[in-house]
Amino acid sequence: MAKDEERIDKWLWAMRIFKTRTIATEACKKGRITIGDSENGVIIKPSRTIKVGDIINVRKPPITYTFRVKALTENRLGAKLVPEYLDNITPQSQYDLLEVVKISGFIDRRKGLGRPTKREGRELARFTQDVYDDGWDFDDLEDDE
Repeated sequence: MAKDEERIDKWLWAMRIFKTRTIATEACKKGRITIGDSENGVIIKPSRTIKVGDIINVRKPPITYTFRVKALTENRLGAKLVPEYLDNITPQSQYDLLEVVKISGFIDRRKGLGRPTKREGRELARFTQDVYDDGWDFDDLEDDE
């Protein structure tokens, strides 16, 4: 039996956009879920019902994902079935922004995150080596003395 409407928090959880329904509900309460186009979206409550064809914007900093509802279900789906129920229409510019944030993540660390991990240290070393490697070798200068 196909339903005509479904609660937004339940649908977000069923589509695996959020790990738990509680997290989906909290995202709605914090104003991170909007319905409509990305510029003029309306912030919605967790109990708001959605229908097929609605455009859902999910803000997961630093980017905003955009989905079109293709079908409704109240049961959590396997990952392979999700594309049958939604279209990911997130603009490429949002994914480009995500890449920029990943690259610059170790440069602009927020206060309180502690020391960089080994992986971040390697990425930082690789980045600074590429930027400052202009062909000069200071060991050659010391040999001339």
